[in-house]
Amino acid sequence: MKITIIGAGAIGGLAGAWMTRAGHDVTLVDRWAEHVEALNANGMVIDGVRGELTVPVKAATPAQLTAPLGTVLIATKSQHAVEAVQEIIPLLTPETLVVSFQNGFNEPDLIAALNAAGLPGDAMVMGSIPNYGGALVDPGHIEFVHEGPIQLGEMDGTMSPRLKELGEALSALTEVQYSDHIWGQIWAKEVYASQVVFSALVDARIRETLGVERYARIAGAVVKEALEIADANGIDVQAFDFFDPANYRVKTAADTRKLLDNINHAIWLLKKDQDTKPTHNFKKKGSGIWWDIVYRKRPSETRSSSGKLIDFGKAVGADTRLNAKLFEMIYEIEEGKRALGFHNYDELEAYVAECGKTLP
Repeated sequence: MKITIIGAGAIGGLAGAWMTRAGHDVTLVDRWAEHVEALNANGMVIDGVRGELTVPVKAATPAQLTAPLGTVLIATKSQHAVEAVQEIIPLLTPETLVVSFQNGFNEPDLIAALNAAGLPGDAMVMGSIPNYGGALVDPGHIEFVHEGPIQLGEMDGTMSPRLKELGEALSALTEVQYSDHIWGQIWAKEVYASQVVFSALVDARIRETLGVERYARIAGAVVKEALEIADANGIDVQAFDFFDPANYRVKTAADTRKLLDNINHAIWLLKKDQDTKPTHNFKKKGSGIWWDIVYRKRPSETRSSSGKLIDFGKAVGADTRLNAKLFEMIYEIEEGKRALGFHNYDELEAYVAECGKTLP
């Protein structure tokens, strides 16, 4: 299968490396010329949960691509997804498959961008949720941080031949779970992502943030509100991997205990593979949001992913106070107006109580 991956960071890079090893014709595309040069010269150097290996890959900058492109995975950061598609529109045909292979509510925006260019966006776009994790450490070097499946589905819920073909290709990397309700799973990932954003308010490992019951209770209240935003929008939020929305519909103290147990289980799932590699010093010690803020020193994708929950909530009159407060705090950190630290949890905890949303 011939596949072009736009965005050769952790998510796109790992998928591209393993599909290349399986014999697929994969081109990794990135604007970072130094990264592209390193990939072509030395292959992709990978370390982390699967050990150390080097995979010879084919890489290019966007300007080096030629038409026509058949299957395209958009694996940029969420805020660059539409721009990435617009840049390659001259290389696409009505038969091109365009997959949103990143976090965020990007599928409708990608469809709109393709429609605006005179292409049948509704027929071209496929949704996905990559639930494995990694980090682009240096040019040509990716750290594989945790294992996880890929949810993959047509926007209309059908099991199409192209869905099966792409799923079989991606299974070279990890388990592929076919979805007949991918939009509900995308919503689930972004509802859950409020908890991930919460963990990035401090410069600490996940076991010191969500792994502490006091802090997990704050995060649980934020995600509970995010789920209520989805409900207000009439979204059938689907369970995925380590997130079951039923655990966040808290009404009693027993429900809260079940929620806290679920959060602890999610932490275990995210870290169990790292625990088998005690000799590797993982550079990425937090979420992708944390990685952008602390390591890359750049704005995270919050505004274009889970941050959109606020607009969705306001459109239907839902209460968005906790999530709006959380995202405001992250944006202030990104802008240098707020310091990372546990004082942010103190402030958010007080606001949860002020809003009357403390979990029982």
